[in-house]
Amino acid sequence: MSVSPASSRPSGPPALSAFLRGVERRGAVLAELQAGDAHAGDAALADAMRQFRPEAGSLPMADWPRRFWALLLAQPRLAHRTAVAVAIEATDRLGELGSGPRAALLLRVAAGLSEEEAADVLGVSLASYRLALQRALPHHADGRADPLAWQQLREQIHRRIKTLPPDRLVRLSSAREAVLRGGDVAESGAGPDASPASRPRWLMPLLWGLLALCVLALAATFLPLGSRVDGVGGNRRVEIEPLPEAASPAATYGEEAAMVMHRDFALIADPHGEAAAQDMEFNSWLAAQQAAGVTAPTPPPDVPVQEDVAPSPVAQGIAAETQAETEDAP
Repeated sequence: MSVSPASSRPSGPPALSAFLRGVERRGAVLAELQAGDAHAGDAALADAMRQFRPEAGSLPMADWPRRFWALLLAQPRLAHRTAVAVAIEATDRLGELGSGPRAALLLRVAAGLSEEEAADVLGVSLASYRLALQRALPHHADGRADPLAWQQLREQIHRRIKTLPPDRLVRLSSAREAVLRGGDVAESGAGPDASPASRPRWLMPLLWGLLALCVLALAATFLPLGSRVDGVGGNRRVEIEPLPEAASPAATYGEEAAMVMHRDFALIADPHGEAAAQDMEFNSWLAAQQAAGVTAPTPPPDVPVQEDVAPSPVAQGIAAETQAETEDAP
C-alpha cells in the first residue's frame, strides 16, 4: 500500500526533535573532521539545525536527511579546513585531501549514507561521487588501495561518534533544544562565541588589587639600597672600612695539630718503618734467596796461620841483632 504525501509530513516538533537527536552525534563528528576543529564544527552544526528547522515543515520526512546534510556541508565554517588538525590514529590523510573528496568520504563513513544518497547530497552524478571517493580512500605508496588503513579509519571515526565527551554532548543538546524552541543558538553556549559564565562581583576587584600589588613590588626592586621611600632622608653613602689584621693561620693551631698536619707525619710517627724502608732492597733480595732455598755461606773459624817456609838468613841476622841490642841495654 502506497503512502500518501500527507502521511509523510512531520507530525509536529516531536518528529523534528527525534530527527535532530538522531543526527546530532554523526553531524558533530562530520563537521569536526571536515573543519579540523571541534568548536568550529559544533558551531556549523548549530547553524545548520537553525536553518533546517523552518524548512522541515515544508519537506517530506524522506527528504530530511538529504536536506540536512546538504545544509551542514554548505556552512561557511566548513568551506576551508583550519590549521588545527584532528588527530586520527590510523591516518591523518583527511587534512591532505581537498574539501570535496573529504566530504565524500565523511558522508559515507560518518553520516552513514549510501553512495546514491551521498551523491544526491553533493549534487553530483554517481560516477563523479565514486571518483571523489576513490581519491579519498587510503592507498599504498605504489597506488594500490589499502584496505587495512580504510578499515582502521572507519573504526576510529565510529569510535569517535560513540565516545564524544560528556561536556560536548551537553553543549550539543543545549543547542538542539534552543533550535526547537526557536531561540538563538548562541544563548545555549553551543559554539565558541557563547557568552561566558557569570563571575562573582568581588573577583574583578580582587584581580585588579593583586595586579596593583605586583606593580608596586616590581617598582620597589628598582629603588637604590639605603634609600628612604618617605622622602625624609636621601641616599646614604656606603662606608668602606678595612678588615682587622688577622693572626697567621699557623698561630691558631697547637704543636700537636702542627705535627699531625706535617707533610712527613707518616715518617715521623713511624721511625722503625722508615728504617725498614731504607733497607727495602736488601730485604727483598734476602727474601728471594730464602724462597729459592739458597743458604748463605758460613765463614771458616779463626785458625792461626802456620808458616811452613823457613826464615831467610837476612831475617835471622836482623833478629839476632835486635836481641843483642836488647840484652846490652842498661
